[in-house]
Amino acid sequence: MTALTVAGLTLREASRRRVIWALAALTVVLLALSAWGFSKLVGLNSDLGTMTSGEARLVASILLNLIMFGMSLIAAIGTAFLAGPTLAGEVESGQALAILARPVRRSHVLLGKWLGLVSFGCGYVLLAGIAQFLVVRATVGYWPPDPARGLALLAGETIVLLTLALLLSSVVSPMASGIIAVGLFGATWVAGIVGALGGALGNDGVERVGTVSRILLPTDGLWRGAMNAFQDPRALLQMGEGQQGFPFLSESPLTSTYLMWAVVWIAMIWGLTALSFMRRDV
Repeated sequence: MTALTVAGLTLREASRRRVIWALAALTVVLLALSAWGFSKLVGLNSDLGTMTSGEARLVASILLNLIMFGMSLIAAIGTAFLAGPTLAGEVESGQALAILARPVRRSHVLLGKWLGLVSFGCGYVLLAGIAQFLVVRATVGYWPPDPARGLALLAGETIVLLTLALLLSSVVSPMASGIIAVGLFGATWVAGIVGALGGALGNDGVERVGTVSRILLPTDGLWRGAMNAFQDPRALLQMGEGQQGFPFLSESPLTSTYLMWAVVWIAMIWGLTALSFMRRDV
């Protein structure tokens, strides 16, 4: 049995879980609400008068980051709670014995399951992201400056989290692994905001909180790179100095060094998962 065969089985099993329907429902609701909200921007009265189409597009670029964070949160929750039962659930239920009893390496099984989850997570990000872009384009005429790079970074964020969830599922229960993974995702995002505020205020100690958190878990760093790809460059000028403290604007794109670190991080966590899975009794 090859890793690709296991990947196909993992995708088929994931499609049968109720989590898929919950993700679909949440995504549809988010798209509908965003379409209604964006459609109200043009002609909206503000303190400076009626909002023009150009001003609406500028505001839409900031709101798009807020909506895309909602998409990334849905993807994080979905992949984390799908990854949990992949190892821990099958081991606890005895389903893993049906595969591992055959002459197949555990590493191949793990790789196949990981590839299946990666395919699902990246597919969700791609479809939901393009749907959201089309909604914004149809309502206010805004299109992100670099949507491909932004979606690729969001997909990378999803891969980071599901890899972590797989590691956790090899040592704790399925429910606990999902809760811990999503909790760490949220904690890293909050730490990133704290660090950004520290940078805006010139406090190096507080700023270091965000830097360290993005190294320990690259989800927030990848998210900030995605925001930079989605936002209108004029938004940075409009916000003025100190804008880096705003949670839905990113000051600069990611460096190649950080992207390499994210790849290395995924490889290290996957290696730890393989080591833990090979030593686990089934």
